[in-house]
Amino acid sequence: MTHPKSLASGFLAIIVSAFSFLSCSVESKKGIGENAVAPLHYVGSPSHVTDRSMLMFSDRGAWFAYSLPDSTETHLGFAGPFLMTQENGVWASANLTQLLLERVELFGERRPIDLNSFSVTQAGTASHLFQNWTSEDLNIKLNLFFLSEATAAIKVGVENLTSNEIKLVAKWSGALMNSNLTPSELDTVIRVESEKSDAVGDLTLMEFPIASVDHTSYKTIESLRVIPGNETVNFYATQSFYFPGHDLNRELALINSVTESYDELLNQRIQEKTEQIEALVSKIPANSEFAGNEMLAAKLMLTLQNNWRQPAGGLYHQGLFPSYHYKWFNGFWSWDSWKHAVALVHFNKELAKDQIRAMYDFQNDLGFIADVVYRDTTIEANNYRDTKPPLSGWAISEVFKHSQDTAFLQELYPKLKKYHQWWYNYRDHDQDGLCEYGSTDGSLIAAKWESGMDNAVRFDSSQILFNTDSAWSLNQESVDLNSYLYREKVHLSVLATILGHEGDSQLYRKEAASLAEKIQSQFWNESTGWFHDTDIGGANHIEAMGAEGWIPLWCKVATSKQAARVVQTMMDSTKFYTHLPFPTVSADNSGFKPDGGYWRGPVWLDQAYFAVKGLQLYGYDEEATEAAGKLFHNAEGVLQPGMPIRENYNPTNGAGLEAKNFSWSAAHYLLLLIDE
Repeated sequence: MTHPKSLASGFLAIIVSAFSFLSCSVESKKGIGENAVAPLHYVGSPSHVTDRSMLMFSDRGAWFAYSLPDSTETHLGFAGPFLMTQENGVWASANLTQLLLERVELFGERRPIDLNSFSVTQAGTASHLFQNWTSEDLNIKLNLFFLSEATAAIKVGVENLTSNEIKLVAKWSGALMNSNLTPSELDTVIRVESEKSDAVGDLTLMEFPIASVDHTSYKTIESLRVIPGNETVNFYATQSFYFPGHDLNRELALINSVTESYDELLNQRIQEKTEQIEALVSKIPANSEFAGNEMLAAKLMLTLQNNWRQPAGGLYHQGLFPSYHYKWFNGFWSWDSWKHAVALVHFNKELAKDQIRAMYDFQNDLGFIADVVYRDTTIEANNYRDTKPPLSGWAISEVFKHSQDTAFLQELYPKLKKYHQWWYNYRDHDQDGLCEYGSTDGSLIAAKWESGMDNAVRFDSSQILFNTDSAWSLNQESVDLNSYLYREKVHLSVLATILGHEGDSQLYRKEAASLAEKIQSQFWNESTGWFHDTDIGGANHIEAMGAEGWIPLWCKVATSKQAARVVQTMMDSTKFYTHLPFPTVSADNSGFKPDGGYWRGPVWLDQAYFAVKGLQLYGYDEEATEAAGKLFHNAEGVLQPGMPIRENYNPTNGAGLEAKNFSWSAAHYLLLLIDE
């Protein structure tokens, strides 16, 4: 993963989503979700607009998210929304839909309900967030779920636990966390706009007329509610956030259905998520120690779900961020996208397809695909300085295998061919059939980025070479790149046969066989028993031993004898079989930096996954099973409810490092879980 260059954030501006506070009603039905399991811990109240000390819940590709208030907060409502459209993530409010309740005593005396006297439970599931506040005579239940990609629906049920009627005075209020806003009242609508985004927020109050609006806050007129004994009064709210062009008629119809159909709609979402989790659990092998582990499956799915974004602005298809939790990961990266798609297809086939399309939207006439693309390129420009390793053939093949969507395959096949050929046209400096990582602008840093392993030890002495206009190569040929290209030729051959292009199929089989011989000879070092990068001429090996050395096993291009030597080194505790196995560089390398070294030692789950699957492909099943178990058990928090999946991990102690809620880590853990 490449950390893009940080930019000055400028002054803060927030857009409030569209909000509708809908009518209340009386019912005796109990709330939903109080017995649900919490795979991720969403508790945390923001102390400032860019606070990322907590995880945030979102769904359906929404560009906003919520948390649950922490133990120091005693108000009814959810923390948020957290908006992922301005300055790469800011809180609009600590609680924009706060329900205030006062008890009406005898003779009309009023006193605020003291929530400090209530016991509270709250958690998040794959489908929704919930809270349950209980006292001697009241039970207050709150649920929040995503009605659509643009609307979150909230229900507050106040249940009278006594046989006597209880009178309450209710009103809604909320405050923004920043004053750089331009709110205006339009009849019953409060519109909030910002120069930082073209998104529009509307606050619509129904049955709770607006009492006042200032530059940061609002409150409604109070309303008396009488709750009969042992019955419940319900209050409903929706928060919507949308970009120009969104179908507002459809959204309004959904919003108008909430008061009558909230439980039904929430149950539909619960059922959808239940089916997705069950589909994943059913794929876990029966002999796995994790067979039936719904919590783990849900955590991995939720990690991906929280990073899901619908098309908007400069993004034309839905896809996943690497992590909403890190402010510079608010975009789509190409090799991240390929990896995400391979996991997504196991529970959301359409999202998997679109994740691939999202990057092919940025393929140029030469076949090149951008490294990373963003919704708002005024915050960060799309990166055309480099691409990323060629794994889209793997992604397309896996998505087709599980979807059997021939139309999708026909759509992507010619684009894949073009991208595959681009490497040989623009990244083969000496035209020997072996490619190099490089850049489009002649910069060394972008060439290293193109490998995906930005600061890897193997690139410490690399230099840049001119190929043609807008095409430069490193002065070394990389074994992982050429192994990926070998595997892509195999995929292309199979896909061509499926589509009836037998000429293509035969050509790619022939090219794959030729490339295999080159990989097995040039990159293999008999004295070390490892695959190494070489100089541009292929005569000298780069000494560093890193994760690139087992990629030929995952690509099934190593000979059996070579694989046996590689496995011996992979399972050596002084090199790669560390407490958490398979660091990105050998632990005995002088450049090994396990804590914060990024690609100079930490364990990345994509490379660890390639290692485990490489072991399996060559028959080392016992070693693969043991290593996979260590990846789950020895990485901080992976098997513990509530704790997030991390970007990478310290191989010596398993500590989680870098970004939280990291998509490709979850994707590869998911693939390990279902043994795919």
